[in-house]
Amino acid sequence: MNRPSPVRDLMADAAFELAARLIAKAAPPAQRRRRDLARTAGRRINGSAAMLAASVLADSAVEHYRGSFANRAMYVPLAVAALTLSASLFGVADARAKKHAVRDTIYAAAAATGLAGLAFHSYNILKRPGGLCWHNLFYAAPAGAPAALMLAGLLGRGAERVRDTRTRAEPSVLGLPAGRMLAGVAAAGLAGTVGEAGLLHFRGAYHDPAMLAPVTVPPVAAVLLGAAALRPNRITNRFARWWLRLTAALGFIGVGFHAYGVSRNMGGWRNWRQNLLNGPPLPAPPSFTGLALAGLAALSLIEEASDG
Repeated sequence: MNRPSPVRDLMADAAFELAARLIAKAAPPAQRRRRDLARTAGRRINGSAAMLAASVLADSAVEHYRGSFANRAMYVPLAVAALTLSASLFGVADARAKKHAVRDTIYAAAAATGLAGLAFHSYNILKRPGGLCWHNLFYAAPAGAPAALMLAGLLGRGAERVRDTRTRAEPSVLGLPAGRMLAGVAAAGLAGTVGEAGLLHFRGAYHDPAMLAPVTVPPVAAVLLGAAALRPNRITNRFARWWLRLTAALGFIGVGFHAYGVSRNMGGWRNWRQNLLNGPPLPAPPSFTGLALAGLAALSLIEEASDG
């Protein structure tokens, strides 16, 4: 019996890859543009997942260190966030127009871990004396970090579905248009992040007028993005794009304001070991940037589907 030759297998794989490229190049310009847009949008959403994962990794490391890692499960989100960050950076660098099984699996684990963490943090709030009250919402385990990890996983899985779109097909997630689906996820994420920022800034009594920015700018972006997902048109899309860009910039600006807030604590940055734990948290504002970037990528898919 003749055994298959490894050289013959390699030649067959190379021929198949060459044929696939020739077929893709032979596709009409509109279909090539759609395929390239799907690949670019997928990589951008990988980038937004990377930013969310980095925010969760840094925030959880500080908060769980402050909690002395009293529960061994507190190491899990750090490991999963680090894996999600690595997978997302790999997705940004990967120019191939197809999903990756390892990335997809890591994103699924991130979404599941974030959901479990949200349940743990909710239990942490409810088990305290007084249950669901302002004091416990202010000082118990925050719900924002595990929710951000869940969003990173959901957006990452959506990015993989978008990247895997065939040349002649429209990008879709769970059988629905990918742009609208991911825009809905990003808008919901922005709304939740606004709620977390509003709660903690309310704890700070809004002593600085700049603390109003995270509860005024991102909500408008979330509403406009949701409107673009439900009923896209040129005017709504244009306003949504500008507000999302402003929200993305706000995330970076917020890091500067939080750094200034740390410097105002006793000892300033010279006492960074204590003041970084006291806050305000430096990794929190970039969540706005990550979600805004995901919204911009989703908006590009919505516009392409509308024009097509």
